[in-house]
Amino acid sequence: MNVDTDTKHTTEAPAAPAAPVAEAVRRPRRVPAWVAPAVVAVVLLSLPFSTLRIPGLFEGTLNSPSTLHVLATCLVLGGLATSYDLLYGRVGLLSFGHALYFAAGAYLAVLLMGILELPLLWSALIAVASGTLLALVLGAISLRVSGIALAMVTLAFAQAGSILVVRDPGRMTGGEEGLSLNPDLVPDAFIGVVNTVNLYWLAVGYVVVALGVVWWLSATPVGRVWQGIRANEQRVSVLGVNPYPYKLAAFTVAGALASLGGVVYLVVSGGVTPAITTAEFTLTLLVMVSLGGAGTRWGPLVGAVVYTYVDHRLLQLAASDVFDGLPAVVRAPLSQPLFILGTLFVLLVFFFPGGLAALPSRIHAALRRRAAAA
Repeated sequence: MNVDTDTKHTTEAPAAPAAPVAEAVRRPRRVPAWVAPAVVAVVLLSLPFSTLRIPGLFEGTLNSPSTLHVLATCLVLGGLATSYDLLYGRVGLLSFGHALYFAAGAYLAVLLMGILELPLLWSALIAVASGTLLALVLGAISLRVSGIALAMVTLAFAQAGSILVVRDPGRMTGGEEGLSLNPDLVPDAFIGVVNTVNLYWLAVGYVVVALGVVWWLSATPVGRVWQGIRANEQRVSVLGVNPYPYKLAAFTVAGALASLGGVVYLVVSGGVTPAITTAEFTLTLLVMVSLGGAGTRWGPLVGAVVYTYVDHRLLQLAASDVFDGLPAVVRAPLSQPLFILGTLFVLLVFFFPGGLAALPSRIHAALRRRAAAA
């Protein structure tokens, strides 16, 4: 009797851990954090060697000069949007003057090359340093206020810079026509259609720097303070931390990255125009960041690439005879890329909050609900 009872207990006791083991088996494995950057890096690095044709998206092969130039422009603006997200998405600072530092980098570099005949490298270093100092000084003034007041102060600085460029004092900035890059002071590797691939590599390098700086800073204790400021600045102050120097640091770093982007944009585009000095250009950056997903790892880059590419394609369609057969009431708005982009942006904000970066999780959640209902 006792032997049977002991045997029964002995055989039934090990069955207890079965539930935790089953839960561990059902628990999905998390993808390592390095996988997504590695995949993106492989794709970007392989594009200049690919002869793949994608009809409807690009006119030639992926490694054709025209396609690589479009991709380089998209990547430059993607890096710029990432720098703006450091302010808007990471710290919660609404600035309407970020285009000023982008334009400062481009215009200072081309002026140093044109007036002092400095080579590209030295002009770029001085332009980025000057743009960083400009962001530090203007940020120290602008950040004395917050909210809408901050947006208005930065807007005033941006408008002052735009007016200065358009008025063309001393016939230095080229006015509405802008300035062209002096090819004699640029390395031969960046001159000519044959070297478009090098311009693409330059744009990829800028994106890597912008993403690396923003991601690294966001993971540091400074980045955690930025998260607290975005969530509740008053609570950060109550905890004994002065938010002002942290906000100024974000403002300065974002301005430095924007100035570097201005220099890269100058080389990729072969010149600069007043279009990048306006407050509307900063509003475009805001749309890019919101489109991709503010405060996310990949959202600003994806939003900027999508926006820039769609804008490029819509400009091509507007110049063609695609809309000629439509009634005037329909043809007029559809021939304006900003109308179409604005409509798409409004629809995305209403029906897909969180931007493009939130789409995978929303689709996954919808599939899970459907599977549970079935």
